Order: sequence, then C-alpha cells, then structure tokens
Amino acid sequence: MAYSTILRRLREQKTNYKKRGTMLMGKRDFITVNITNENTQVQIMKPGMTGDKVLASAHSRYLLEKGWKGSRKSVPAAYLTGYIAGKKALSEGAKDAILYTGTRKYTQRMAAALKGVIDAGVAVPADAETFPPDERINGEHLTVKNEVSKIKSAIDSEVK
Repeated sequence: MAYSTILRRLREQKTNYKKRGTMLMGKRDFITVNITNENTQVQIMKPGMTGDKVLASAHSRYLLEKGWKGSRKSVPAAYLTGYIAGKKALSEGAKDAILYTGTRKYTQRMAAALKGVIDAGVAVPADAETFPPDERINGEHLTVKNEVSKIKSAIDSEVK
C-alpha cells in the first residue's frame, strides 16, 4: 500500500483547489472578504501562477479615522469597507471582478461588502436578492443610523 501525500492547505481546509483552479482559468480579478472577531478586510486581487497580486485593499480600522463609532464587523461596516476597496480598485484600473469565497460560507456581511464594491463602480456578477436589505446596510437597526451616509460621502470626496 502506497502512501499518498495530501496537500497541506487542503488538509487544513484553507484552500479549495477545484474552485481556485476554475477561478484562475477565468483570468479575472477577484475579491476576497475576510471577517474576523473584530474587523473586516476586503481585497481585490489579480490572480497569477506565481502568486496573487493585491490591487486594492481596505480594512475596517480605516473607518475609525472617518469617525465611525460602531462595530467594525457589522453589516454597515462591511459595506463601507467594500466601498473603500472598490474605489481604490477603480483608481488602480480594475473594472470588473468576481467574488472568491474559498472555503468560507457566503454570509450577510460578505454580501454587504460585495454590495459596497459594486456600488463603488466595479462590475461584479451578483444576484441582488442575496444582498441584505437597505435598512440593514444603512445601519437603521443600530445606533449608527446617519453615520453610513456621512462616511460614504467623506470617502467619495477623498478617493477619486
């Protein structure tokens, strides 16, 4: 009986190689959304055989500089972080992309970040039914009701 080696990232359930191979064959930029216990990070990347190149990256800690007082992992924070990443990607020349979830589930916060990227102007194939309602994106269920529009306009004036 021969011993067969299983790839480390497959064994640790970090990489879905079938999904990644399909994505690499498409040769399109891709969006990754990482939501931790405290923060949200959105990256827009260009795939390559030797490694992926980050075109634009946004982290929810940047929202604190803009006056954000709410949670940095909430639905509105994920939307604004995606919006920042989308604006940065447009300035780097990225026009369209796809969402790459890897081994993670598609969640409401991930959908909110994707909607932020789309609202920034990057063309991403997505079904509008999967996005959270506008009331949740605007933070009407939280104490940050009016902050989303203020921070969005501050981002628009800064990143052009």
